[in-house]
Amino acid sequence: MNNTDQISQILTIVLITMLIILAVLICVYVTILFKNKTKKEKIKSKENKNSKKTKNPKAIENYSKQSIFDFMEFDKIEDNMIVQKNGLRYVMVLKCQGINYDLLSGAEKVGVEEGFLQFLNTLRYPIQLYIQTRTVNLDNSLRDYKAHVNEIERELSKNKINYQANVNSGAYTEEELRKQYYEIAKQTNLLEYGKDIIANTEKMSKNRNVLNNKYYIAIYYYPEEVNENMEKSEIAENAFSELYTKAQTIIRSLYSCSVSAKVMNSEELAELLYVAYNRDESETFDFETAMKAGFQELYSTAPDIWNKKLIELNKQIEKRALEIANENIEKAKSDRQKQYETKSDNIEQLAKEMAAIMIKENREYIGKDIAKDALDKLNSKINELEEGVNDEKTKTKRRGRPRKQSNRAVS
Repeated sequence: MNNTDQISQILTIVLITMLIILAVLICVYVTILFKNKTKKEKIKSKENKNSKKTKNPKAIENYSKQSIFDFMEFDKIEDNMIVQKNGLRYVMVLKCQGINYDLLSGAEKVGVEEGFLQFLNTLRYPIQLYIQTRTVNLDNSLRDYKAHVNEIERELSKNKINYQANVNSGAYTEEELRKQYYEIAKQTNLLEYGKDIIANTEKMSKNRNVLNNKYYIAIYYYPEEVNENMEKSEIAENAFSELYTKAQTIIRSLYSCSVSAKVMNSEELAELLYVAYNRDESETFDFETAMKAGFQELYSTAPDIWNKKLIELNKQIEKRALEIANENIEKAKSDRQKQYETKSDNIEQLAKEMAAIMIKENREYIGKDIAKDALDKLNSKINELEEGVNDEKTKTKRRGRPRKQSNRAVS
């Protein structure tokens, strides 16, 4: 009996422990389910909040397509940032160096596309792409080339003088003179090559169709999004740190698709805005020369858009006026030509009519009988000419009509 009691006690203890373990497992399972439900509810609430934010008209207004036209409106440039709307928006710009996609191999193109997709997937804030087309300005390159070529020319003239002096002195061997001569020949060829480069570069600089595209990425910071009340200096520091962090993430993401980028400094931003405001003038009066001339403030020298439209309209009016004048001149020429042809065809008749008028006017001097006989003869000849002209007209009309008899014969 003692053994059976002991066995039953052991079994009851094992059963109780198993029930306790089962109860603990059930509690753990219930807590896990509850946590999953709470997580799902939080995610849904966040999604609803985001959808409400996107439906907010103010958010859409900030990032609409029209915002590209507001990019150039700025207050000042400070700490590598463009300050806009009296400190309500800060802009940092990245300058990107593009790649020639067409020259890449198939595997390289796939790598670039995958890197670009990764760049798009890593974006958590709005950006703006800006492309600026500039004409290639080769004035600085030409200036450097000419300085180098002038230096080579001075050295060449010195070497020629020294070589001639060494030849006349007779103190150098033929081997040494030959080395000096070869050195002069090399410098001569280099000088001619440099002059050819300058001539070709000047020809290219005259061609205004040589264009270059510059690619930029603009990122924005709005102090309104931060609810804390801060001073202007603190807002500027916070904007710089926030924008610089975003810029570094974009630079690392772009590196995966073989595009190098860098943050533009204040001087480069000023040049960007100067070219944007002065499209035509920047080709001849670039930003560097403007800064050297002492212009410390950025302003626009471009004419008003309506003045440009009026100039183009005046050109169109002048062009149309020339066309109308030429048309009327041609018509007047054709009318005079017709008058000339009619008079040349009827020259005999007109001359005889004028002769009859002369006889009538001078009847008293010629004599009435003689004048009458002369007029009778002229009138008969005029009638013959008129009959001949009428016969010619009827013949030409008959030639122009279809021949009915020939048509009957054919039928």
